[in-house]
Amino acid sequence: MGIREYKPTTPGRRAGNVLDFAEITKTEPEKGLIEMLHRTGGRNCHGRITCRGMGGGHKRYYRKIDFKRDKDGVKGKVEAIEYDPYRSAFIALIKYEDGEKRYILCPLGLKVGDTVESGEHVDPETGNCMPLQNIPLGLVVHNIEMEPGGGGKLCRAAGCEARLLAKEGRYAHIALPSGEMRMVNIRCRATIGQVGNLDHQNVSLGKAGRSRWLGIRPICRGIARNPVDHPMGGGSAKGKGHIPQSPTGVLAKGGKTRSPRAGSNKFILRRRKGKETTA
Repeated sequence: MGIREYKPTTPGRRAGNVLDFAEITKTEPEKGLIEMLHRTGGRNCHGRITCRGMGGGHKRYYRKIDFKRDKDGVKGKVEAIEYDPYRSAFIALIKYEDGEKRYILCPLGLKVGDTVESGEHVDPETGNCMPLQNIPLGLVVHNIEMEPGGGGKLCRAAGCEARLLAKEGRYAHIALPSGEMRMVNIRCRATIGQVGNLDHQNVSLGKAGRSRWLGIRPICRGIARNPVDHPMGGGSAKGKGHIPQSPTGVLAKGGKTRSPRAGSNKFILRRRKGKETTA
């Protein structure tokens, strides 16, 4: 996978680039594994905007991804590598020996024709899924469950990887990409390998129109608005003394977003980078 540069025929072409999609082997999704999602435009059930900057964008189908990987004892063959408009990672179409087809996140190095398998006693090879208690220490994993049978929740974006560090009693210790070290139930499943499409972070959109294609609307700076529209707006000149905050007055920088009474605090052995370490 690489980055494709264009000749600078326009300002957008000069600043932007795209993936070359060399790994993609199929352009049309599997019809039995797609559905249409209702667009919200950032609005809740009352019609109020709760997530700013959303709206528009190109029409797209949601691919149903098998995050649980619960088809044990049946080998599957990789039929195609596809693009997914709803995520940064690529997806792999798996056809199992019984004829069923499923999508999974495509790990780095997985190719068409490879075989993947799920279960407690499978080999720890790229693309295979198994409980943490059966994975050797030191291996790189992704798509990690937070509770047994709940489906993968951690490390699903392009290039993400976590490392299994230790096993103590009922819990395994894993190091996450953010720098956080966390305890996870040893019966939770994870997939071997690193999520593919590493060059996703190197893509430059180049122009505002590409953001609109992705469903991202422009947002005016709060300091440039009127005082009736934003707490940081107004003034006879460009002000610099405002505390960064949202239009509703919620502090934007430095505020704690995690409840000190959260029940999962006891599973965090080390906070993210820049956070206070807790035992």
